[in-house]
Amino acid sequence: MDGPSLRIEITGEVISLHTEITTVGRGPGVDVPLADSSVSRLHAEIVRRGPYLYVWDQGLSRNGTRVNGQPVGRRILHDGDVIRFGAAGVRFQDRRPLIEFTIEAGGGLMGRDRTAELRVPDPPDLTRREWDVLRALSRPAGAPGAFVIPSSTREVAENLVVTEGAVKQHLLRLYRKFDIAPGPNRRGRLANEVMRLGIVRPHVAEPMQHS
Repeated sequence: MDGPSLRIEITGEVISLHTEITTVGRGPGVDVPLADSSVSRLHAEIVRRGPYLYVWDQGLSRNGTRVNGQPVGRRILHDGDVIRFGAAGVRFQDRRPLIEFTIEAGGGLMGRDRTAELRVPDPPDLTRREWDVLRALSRPAGAPGAFVIPSSTREVAENLVVTEGAVKQHLLRLYRKFDIAPGPNRRGRLANEVMRLGIVRPHVAEPMQHS
C-alpha cells in the first residue's frame, strides 16, 4: 500500500486515507473507529491538503491527541509518526514515491533522458491562530487555479474578531516562516505561496445567478 494510511496499534488493521477529511473517534459513522473508552465519539480529523496531511484535534476530545508523545492541536504528519487519540495508538504510514521529472537531453549515449527526484518541502510549524490568519487571508478567487487576492489586514481582523495590530504581528511571523521578503504585495505573495504548497485552499467565487 503506497498511499497514506493509518495502522491501528491493537488490531493491526490498515485504513487508507483517500478522502480530503478522515474522521477519527469512537462514535458511529466515523472513518477510523477506535473502540477505546479514552477516545471521544468525534475525537479528531486527518485532513489532506495537496501533498500534505495533518491531524487536527479541534478541542472536541476529552483526552487530547498526541504525535510522537507531544500534545498537539494541529500537526503535519510524516511517515512513521505515532498518533495517540486518548490512549488508542495508530501509526501514520506514507510511502508515496518522490516527485519525479525527466530531463530530455540531446541524442547519443550521454544524451539519455535523466530522471531527477525531489522531495516536497515540509511547511513550517504553525500555531492554530496562524492557520486561522492564513485561511482568512484568502479572498474568493475568480476561478480555480487563479491567483489569490488577499484580504486586507482589517478584513482579516474582522473575520477573526481580533485587532489589526494582532493580525500584523501574526503576518510578520508568517512572512519569516515562509521566507517572504519585504517588498510590494507581501500579503499577496504569502497567500499565493501557501496555495502553491497546498497548505490552504482558496474559496472559489460562486458564479452569479441570472433570473
